Amino acid sequence: MSNALQIDGYEISTEHSRLQFDVIHGFLTASYWSAGIPMDTVKRAAENSLCFGIYKKETQVGYARIISDYATFAYLADVFVLESERGKGLSKWLVETIRNHPDLQRLRRWMLITRDAHTLYEKFGFEIAQNPENIMQIARPNIYSELN
Repeated sequence: MSNALQIDGYEISTEHSRLQFDVIHGFLTASYWSAGIPMDTVKRAAENSLCFGIYKKETQVGYARIISDYATFAYLADVFVLESERGKGLSKWLVETIRNHPDLQRLRRWMLITRDAHTLYEKFGFEIAQNPENIMQIARPNIYSELN
């Protein structure tokens, strides 16, 4: 797979050099799942993930990243499309592109956490965990505000 796919004036790329951290950080720091996240944390997370950017010309308008061992497991994180670009099918195209990425095939498990996008992810095979009592976590939702 090439590092970029194009459709209707938009492009999805996995090139790290194209990531626009002002856009990514601007969205994530205001999101419900990573409010107040420091810029250095956003950059470090991207450096250690397979990142997908959506671009309109040269401007980044969407993002997602995969945390994976590329053999058995992938976690889909930080998915967004800027509000000005919503309603154009970009989030569906982004998730479809991620699910079809050749390095992410034959994985035993994919996971994500969402509060409000269940219908999007269900279209790509995600479902509510069958045994949520088996899932354990250490959750620190206020970690970014605690660091200040």
